[in-house]
Amino acid sequence: MSADSSRTAAAVLDALRERGMTLAVAESLTGGALSAALVEIPGASDVLNGAVVAYATPIKSSLLGVDPLRLASHGPVDAEVAQQMAAGVRSALAVDGRPADVGVATTGVAGPTPQGGQPVGTVHVGVSVAERTISRAFLFDGDRSAIRAAALRAALALLFETVTGREIDAGAPGRDDRE
Repeated sequence: MSADSSRTAAAVLDALRERGMTLAVAESLTGGALSAALVEIPGASDVLNGAVVAYATPIKSSLLGVDPLRLASHGPVDAEVAQQMAAGVRSALAVDGRPADVGVATTGVAGPTPQGGQPVGTVHVGVSVAERTISRAFLFDGDRSAIRAAALRAALALLFETVTGREIDAGAPGRDDRE
């Protein structure tokens, strides 16, 4: 993990801790890299409820509550799917019946080939807090590793922005915002 990603992960955890908020993570294309970046920071257990790597499309529906009709009609690489994953993981990783305060999700195409009509490099990050769920779309260049690393930076940056209301330069410019 890059030094920038490590600093951003620490800033996210600090922001959540300061606000008394908990976090749940749902990952697809990042395959556990986002949760690994968070747990690398000492004290992550103060706020991180857990993570789900929902790599297979059916798991997005069965475990995270993504609408199966949405998955069938739009595929897993979709802004609404990212939003539903982020909202769904909050409940899936509830502690003592209390959903996590914040959910974050990644889905996309890391390559080497397009998926479901989506080009390589397409990434959607969703964040859910209280009654607000957003997603941001990205189109990254590079090989599989570079795309996954960029998705990690983008997810951390959007998390920080959503929790604090402030942007952080994480090297992952957004192409689209949807609420």
